[in-house]
Amino acid sequence: MLAFIEGMLGAAIRTGCPIMLCGLGCLFCSKAGIINFAMEGVMTMGAFFAVLGSYLTGSPWIGLLCGIVAGVISNMILGIMAITVKVNQVVVGTGLNSLCLGLSSYLISFCYPDGMPNKVNAFKTISFGPLAKIPVIGVLFEQQALTYIAFLLVPVIFYVINKTSFGMAIRACGEHPHAADSLGINVDKKRYTAVLIAGVLGGMGGAALAIGQMSMFSIGMVAGRGYLSWSAVTIGKFSPIGVMLASLLFGAATGLQVRAKTLGIPIPSQFFSMFPYLLTMIILASVIGRTSGPKAIGKPFIKGER
Repeated sequence: MLAFIEGMLGAAIRTGCPIMLCGLGCLFCSKAGIINFAMEGVMTMGAFFAVLGSYLTGSPWIGLLCGIVAGVISNMILGIMAITVKVNQVVVGTGLNSLCLGLSSYLISFCYPDGMPNKVNAFKTISFGPLAKIPVIGVLFEQQALTYIAFLLVPVIFYVINKTSFGMAIRACGEHPHAADSLGINVDKKRYTAVLIAGVLGGMGGAALAIGQMSMFSIGMVAGRGYLSWSAVTIGKFSPIGVMLASLLFGAATGLQVRAKTLGIPIPSQFFSMFPYLLTMIILASVIGRTSGPKAIGKPFIKGER
């Protein structure tokens, strides 16, 4: 039983890390009043270019940088369309997801004319020695670098959002953008900054999946994790700590899916494959009406118009 719990905790941490990074990015956008429904595509681009960067240079850190740049560029498309052009944010996000999926398919044939590599240099596991040998919780101290970074970002982002003037300005843009504008806050600039931060974290999330877990890229490998990251924001009640806990819950559900298949339980494997997403729908249905986001979320800001 102890081994099962330890295995589930390890799976929750490993598979929850990419969702957590992307969820923290979505959180920044939501606080600024932007619905970032494009994280599936951002994560896909981050994963692809992280693998490409690692393949060309042999360094997963350069791969991570490439993934971050790709994530920023992808997410800035959402920013331009949502903030400057002021179109429907959900529609733009959905379209961007489809664009990135199709683009990644094309780029595979363009960048790998001799065939996609089965494995590239990935982040190695970092062990904290004796701490990693502690029963059950020892798995916390034997993870790859991006997992540690994801957990460290939770208190950092909590502090930035709640305790700094920058965070207060971001929250003002999501709650009362016209009031923020009347106080001299450049709402569009702050929203672009939030989109930029979300692009960085989304690219990191894609890299954490591609060169933190799998050491490769394949079409469809993101498999809805970008959508789960937005769900983590809602379920986590728009809090960094809530996003972390929701991401770990999704990670545990994915780990349970894998372990249930290996146990030979007489239930169709397709049910286990859909279990994390089914769990998401059940939890979202239970929290609807009990949590609310920023008042101006999803609403374009038009100066002088209330």
